[in-house]
Amino acid sequence: MAKGRRAVPPCSKTYGLPLYCAAWVPLDRILSSPDAVATAEDAVDKKEKERNTPVTTQNDGAADVDEDFALSPAHRNKLLLALGGGGGEGRSGVPNAILLTLFDLESRSLSDYPVHRFGTEGELPYRMAMHPGGDGFICSFLKSCRFFEWDIPKGMDPSKLAFKSSGHTLQQLEDLRSQSALAFSSDGSLLATGGEDGHLRVFRWPSMDIVLNKTDAHSTVKHVDFSSDGKFLVSLGDNGPCKVWDLLSSTALPSLQVEERFNFCRFSEHNDILYVIARHGDVGKIISWSTTSWKRISSKKIARDPISAISVSHDGKLLAIGTIEGDIAILTSSDFKAQMSINKAHLGPITALDFSRDSRALVSTSFDSTARVTVIEGKKNNGSTLWLAFLVILLAILLYYMK
Repeated sequence: MAKGRRAVPPCSKTYGLPLYCAAWVPLDRILSSPDAVATAEDAVDKKEKERNTPVTTQNDGAADVDEDFALSPAHRNKLLLALGGGGGEGRSGVPNAILLTLFDLESRSLSDYPVHRFGTEGELPYRMAMHPGGDGFICSFLKSCRFFEWDIPKGMDPSKLAFKSSGHTLQQLEDLRSQSALAFSSDGSLLATGGEDGHLRVFRWPSMDIVLNKTDAHSTVKHVDFSSDGKFLVSLGDNGPCKVWDLLSSTALPSLQVEERFNFCRFSEHNDILYVIARHGDVGKIISWSTTSWKRISSKKIARDPISAISVSHDGKLLAIGTIEGDIAILTSSDFKAQMSINKAHLGPITALDFSRDSRALVSTSFDSTARVTVIEGKKNNGSTLWLAFLVILLAILLYYMK
């Protein structure tokens, strides 16, 4: 290795285009969907016919299929990622595309090449929202949004999974300015979109019936997120306050006001807390709010540089932030203490962060064309160690008196 050149770990790969968005693919939901089960049953039937063995029909055939395919040991440690980006509309020579790439938990390595690549021609994939139930995902482009559905392979091998443009046309999101914010609710029944024109919308999914329609929610909508029960939506603009919307009454609650400038907002899925990233000068701060009283709980300075991305783990225990300098910090959500930190994880600003559904891994992307997966390393539990030592001593005392 040349002197001064940074060693690149196998968990980091360059894919040849600036990356703007990333999301984990819910393989477990996809492999248990009716379409996947039907595909797998056809494969089982074919295999049995080739063996000249009668096929036994059972009411719980889907469970047999899951055992044969979805729970294959070879597939358990394979995680799949969707990445989007490119060079934009100009003739930069850098293509626009959505990629699928594999991460192997055992070797902690990303695949060298995408397992599936979908060119989007002159359209730059800017934001992405993955449907949690495995229906597919939405990408926002400069003038529209498109929904993509899964093309499930025979044998359910994650490395063979692909996707295609869906027949589900999003007419309500056609011929609009770029949607800079996208989010599904945790149960997948609601879709929120926010545009650069400040227009905020919430739809029922997949009917696309309107739930909330605010043409002037912000000057520009930068970030949206649902509470875990789907009752509230938080939205954030380029300037001004953080707004919380009651989706049952389609009204706004009193805005959350602070002296700092807000950057990001995320609900926790497992406790009644809203996390807001704020910027005071160049210093990044995190502020927590109660979603029952809407009172400020705590705040802490967590970065010396402006924060460019945030994610909350699905178990509610961790927060991750990325900076414009390419640094990553993983914090405990209870007290904002650093659990892990990676300086210069990327050579450019971090554009997206996303925890896997089981909270075991964190993906990050950057303008430098790299994707990186960080496996969460738990700190040693000193309390558990002390209890174990106490039990050993107690056992030794009991053995002594028994003798």
